[in-house]
Amino acid sequence: MAKTEEQGEKQGEDVPTLVDPTLTRELPSTPRGVRTRASLVAAARTVFERDGYIDSRLTDITKEARCSTGTFYTYFDSKEEALAAVLHEAQEDMLHPGPPQEQHADRTVVESLEAGNRAYVDAYKRNAKLMLLLEQVAAIDPKFRRLRLDRGKAFAERNCRWVKKLQAEGYADPSLDPVMSASALSLMVGRMAYYKYALDEPDWGSDDLLVETATKLWVNALGIPADGSRRT
Repeated sequence: MAKTEEQGEKQGEDVPTLVDPTLTRELPSTPRGVRTRASLVAAARTVFERDGYIDSRLTDITKEARCSTGTFYTYFDSKEEALAAVLHEAQEDMLHPGPPQEQHADRTVVESLEAGNRAYVDAYKRNAKLMLLLEQVAAIDPKFRRLRLDRGKAFAERNCRWVKKLQAEGYADPSLDPVMSASALSLMVGRMAYYKYALDEPDWGSDDLLVETATKLWVNALGIPADGSRRT
């Protein structure tokens, strides 16, 4: 999956939200309220990532934020609403960079793909614990699972546009189905990052090795010449 799961597109404009809009509120109107809410959101993320969503308790969040239960209920109605706030703040950084939608003038196609994969890996690594949390929540919450699937589909569609562009310009194998190819390759790199960063598998090598391997697999699968030139 080569922020490529957005050059040429405003970041995030075509990506569905991870947050159920019924769980969001307007931000506080006072500076103190904004600070208190931000403290609660940060505490909630810490607790969710540490204990998991199922086992976390409101008292754990308030203890982490050093505030009362009453203060929590001033800003959120439930643990579910606190999670929505955490995701709302994190989802922009969690936008999965993928293959660039426009070719960088100073890069080959392969170099652009590698840069996209590296940006994806960096974003995943920053949010690895939260990505693991999303797996847990998706397993128990059908509504959230639907939001997550829609978001993943949007990333795959973006990557599909890039594959079609490469095919039209003579870089990629024109016989490949772009939808299936983009979906499969996006899922492949996503799971690579999941095992290395979310599950913290010790035998997955360095960040550079993951990026290099993901890029080579994309290039080989799409039939792109190794030097980034057009196919003859």
